[in-house]
Amino acid sequence: MAHTRRTAGLDPQTRFEDIYRDLTQFEFPWDMNQSLSFALFRTYAVPTIGRLLFETGEFTERVQKRYDDTALLLEVPLVHGLDSTAGKQAIRRINQMHRMYDISNDDMRYVLATFVVVPVRWITAYGWRRLTDDEVVATVRYFEAVGRRMGIRDIPHDYDGFARLMDDYERDHFAFDRGARAVADSTLRLLATFYPGVPESVARKAAYALMDPPLLAAFQYGEPGRRWRRLVKSGLRARSAVVARLPRRRRPLTVESMHRIRSYPKGFQTAALGTFAPGCPVHAGRSGGV
Repeated sequence: MAHTRRTAGLDPQTRFEDIYRDLTQFEFPWDMNQSLSFALFRTYAVPTIGRLLFETGEFTERVQKRYDDTALLLEVPLVHGLDSTAGKQAIRRINQMHRMYDISNDDMRYVLATFVVVPVRWITAYGWRRLTDDEVVATVRYFEAVGRRMGIRDIPHDYDGFARLMDDYERDHFAFDRGARAVADSTLRLLATFYPGVPESVARKAAYALMDPPLLAAFQYGEPGRRWRRLVKSGLRARSAVVARLPRRRRPLTVESMHRIRSYPKGFQTAALGTFAPGCPVHAGRSGGV
């Protein structure tokens, strides 16, 4: 794969959307999707987050749709631009959902931090190359911009600040909760379906192998053992070695086009994604528009 980046020379302070879009759609589409899914999974281990997700029933009764809606609402602003009509509509939909519940600013900041830190750490460990300093800065600036549009206060201004926030919050808040465990179990069952032919038990063990001890303990999952950890991590590094030798991707790979998004085979309307308060009307309109 060619190592000359499309975004080389762009200012990450002003062109952060372009740089982050390139990372997610051209440079590391699979890695970014995996790591962002794992970032969300980590948040379940904070009881105030995991328990709320359990109480809504969305992650236990409609987990495929909830996964799809989350992925699409995050992607629409990235594809079209944060200040585009579609991007504003997606952020508005996210904010409408959050306002339905009593969610603390601290929890919101923590979730935002996972979106920055987990992908950077994942790509450092398993990516086909390291991120450049400009790409890390662009990732921070992108999620700063998202956070401001969500009304989140006291957002860190650099990567180290996000990393400290995430690590400190997990150290202080990770704990077992039965509802959160149910959400985690349901999510793992869904993720296992993304790899046809792989038994669920094997997929779960592979997932455990990517979890650190505090995360395993928070869900009361058993330690997978050194053999499984070596096997899974070696497999991911072997994959990265292969990807590094492939031709440069010429077309963007979006979440919407991935086979794991199954709820909207005829397209979707951004305004109809997600959950709504009881009695709130949803006008589906024509399919396919975002």
